[in-house]
Parts: sequence; C-alpha cells; structure tokens
Amino acid sequence: MTLFRLLRTTTFRLALLYLALFLVSVLVLLSFVYWTTAGVATRQTDETIQAEVTGLAEQYRLRGLGGLSDIVTERSRNQRYSLYLLTGPGGFALAGNLTAWPEAKEDVLGWLDFEYRRQVGGEAETHHARARHLTLGSDFNLLVGRDIEERQRIEQALRVSLAWAVALTLGLGLLGGILFSRNVLARIETITRTARDIMAGDLHRRVPRNGSDDEIDRLAASLNYMFDEIERLVTSMREVTDNIAPDLRSPLNRMRNRLEVTLMRDADVAEYRAALDETVADVAALLDTFNALLAIARAEAGRPEGAALPFDLSAAVVDMVELYEPVAEEKSIALSRDIAAGVTLTGHRQLISQAFGNLIDNAIKYTPANGTVSVVVRRVGIGCELIVADTGPGIPEADRERVLDRFVRLEASRNSPGSGLGLSLVRAVARLHCAELALGDNLPGLRVTLRFPADALVHRTISPP
Repeated sequence: MTLFRLLRTTTFRLALLYLALFLVSVLVLLSFVYWTTAGVATRQTDETIQAEVTGLAEQYRLRGLGGLSDIVTERSRNQRYSLYLLTGPGGFALAGNLTAWPEAKEDVLGWLDFEYRRQVGGEAETHHARARHLTLGSDFNLLVGRDIEERQRIEQALRVSLAWAVALTLGLGLLGGILFSRNVLARIETITRTARDIMAGDLHRRVPRNGSDDEIDRLAASLNYMFDEIERLVTSMREVTDNIAPDLRSPLNRMRNRLEVTLMRDADVAEYRAALDETVADVAALLDTFNALLAIARAEAGRPEGAALPFDLSAAVVDMVELYEPVAEEKSIALSRDIAAGVTLTGHRQLISQAFGNLIDNAIKYTPANGTVSVVVRRVGIGCELIVADTGPGIPEADRERVLDRFVRLEASRNSPGSGLGLSLVRAVARLHCAELALGDNLPGLRVTLRFPADALVHRTISPP
C-alpha cells in the first residue's frame, strides 16, 4: 500500500479536514492564552511604573528637588528591577541607577522602550527596559522604569512552547490520520478482494469480521448476508439448470418420437387426433412447469405480477376447497374444513391461492382412499395460520427441508404425476409474504402450516443475522 495511494483516500482527506479544524481551534485557544498572559504582565509592569511615578511626583511637590533626589538615590540602592534617573540642566545625572538618558524615542504618553547595560554576576549584559518620563520644571527630568528582560524571556519561552504545541498537534494529527486511514483502507481492501474473488467464481468467500461491531464490521455483515443470498440464488439457478434438463428432455423426446412414428405410417384421422391430443397434453405440462418456475423466480425476487392488496383469505380458501371437493370425492377422500370467517391479508391473492392449491392438490394426490384431508384457517395472536393436513404417507423428517427445493421428488412419489415444483412455489410465496412455512407430522400423514404475520408484508426485509 503506497503512501501516495493512502493520501488519496477519502478517509485521509476527512482526517485532514478534522485536523485543520482542530488546528485552527488550537491556534485560536493558544493565541488567546498567549495574548492574555503577555497582556497581563505588560499591564502589571505599566501599573507598577505609573504608581511609582505618581508617588515620586507627590514627593517632589512635598519635599522639593532635594527630597526627591534622596528618595531616588535610596530606591536605586534597594530595588533590583526598578530603574531611576534624575537629570538636571544639560542632562547631567543627579541620582538613579542609570548612567545616561536612553536614546529611545518616547511615545505621546511619555513611555519609552529601550536597551541598557547592567552588571550581572560581574559581567555586563544588555537588558530590555520600559520606563515613563516625568518633566520636573523646565530643566529637570525624571525617568522611572522597570527591567523587563525576565518578562520577555518568559514570553519568548511561551511563544516557543506554543509553536511546539502547534507543531506537535500537526505532526500527531498527520500521523494519526495516516494510521487511521491505513487501518480503514486495509479493511476496505479486504472487502474489495473478497468481492473480486466472488466475481471470479469463488462463491464461498466471505468478508472477515473483527467483532468490533463498528460501521465497517456491520457493512461486512450485510455484505456477507448479501453474498449468502447470491450464492443461494446462483446455486439454485444451477440446480434448476441441472434438474430441468431431464424434466424437459423426456417430454420433448416423447413428443418427437410420437410425431415421427405417426408420420411414418398411414394413419387415419382418429390416430392423428390421438397423437395431437397427447402432444398437446405434454406441451401443457411443459407450460405448467415453465409457469411454475417463472412464478417461483418472481416470488423469490420480490417482484410478482400485480400489486399487493387486502383480500379475504377465508373466502379465497373456501373457493379453492370447493374447487377440489369433486377431486376428493372421486378418490373417496373426506375433505373437511374449519375456516374462520373474515380473516384478511395484504398480499397477492393469486399467488397465495396457487400455493394453497398446490398444498391441497398434493394432500389429495398422496392420501389413500378413505383417507382425510383437513383445511384450517384461524387467527393466532395478531396473525393467522393456514393449515393443510392429510393422512397419507407423510414426509420423513430428514427430507422435509429438501423437498422444498426445485424438482425434488422422493422415491415414493417418482411414479406420480408432477414436476416437483409445488412445495418450492409454496416456500417462495411464504418468503414473499414474510410467512413461516412449517412441515410437521400429522400422525399419520403430513401437516403443512403457513403462519402469516399481521401485516403480511409483500417484500422481504433483508437484514443480516
């Protein structure tokens, strides 16, 4: 992973943006601290000088020039940072610890900032000072000041500290941004590689999760759930391709052989009609297979024909039961019903009716003579149940999940008519309507239960486990 590529990532740019905002905040805060600290020290110095100027001016008025000279001389001996200079005519120094009047230009208020030489530890050093000029009569002047060298050193140290703080903030921010971007980019690269491997045909690959449950970890969970769905659909498509070939080959070969045999001999109208009738029946069976596959595909994709509308489930089940009653009577099967009135759902009536028709058709098909098929519709809590139970051979528990796949037919039903798509359609319709499909034992026989939620939402809510 090159540094140039890392710097181009969105994560690093966001880190730079937050760093810039933080750096501006730090600069404003530190500047405020610096100017506040330096300003307080400057004001304290000026106030101290001004207080001394005021006091010495008062002494001058009370004791005259001689008294002022004595006070300046005394203070010059005892003060370490205070500076004094009393000059007479021609600038001659009368008293104080400064040897000459500074050459600095004073401002309109009489303040001067200048440099002077003083002895420190036996050596002469240049120090900075700040002073106030007070005129005494026409020929006498008083200069009162303070040595501000230590204050300036403190301010310089403060400026250096603030500069280092800004530099460290910038450096650590850049380092943190690079490390954060590298970590995020590495995790995104893992997702990208997994997606590419899956596109290359390795459908079993999944994005690894670190268990942090952060945004990227939840994204990985959602992607893995999506990859599971893709693998399931692709596997289902392969199974359809593998299973549909023999189911189509047999009727097509049968139709071709029948037609060729019929054309090879001189047949009368009745024989031609019989051949055509059988061919039409095979074509109808093929169309039923294709229509069932199309219905399953649309239901699993969540895009069935028509819109989901409220309908009376009880009335729809009654209509289907009445449709199959003659079939049950022909096989001497008792078709009982316990249907609660007024049970309504929001969904696709045609698909739900088709799924129920497949269930009751299978129940009648595999129930022996003098057996019983029961149909129940009832409210359960805020939802409802649709139950079809029979007294046939049932389905072994180990095969109940497998029979829901396309074209799966158990050994006991190999010689029975059908394509093995009935229960697959039922499962697809159940998923479409967020219903639960359960296959159980009716002791004896099979008991199929469809549990619909209260709202019977049409589109499935895809959420990671």
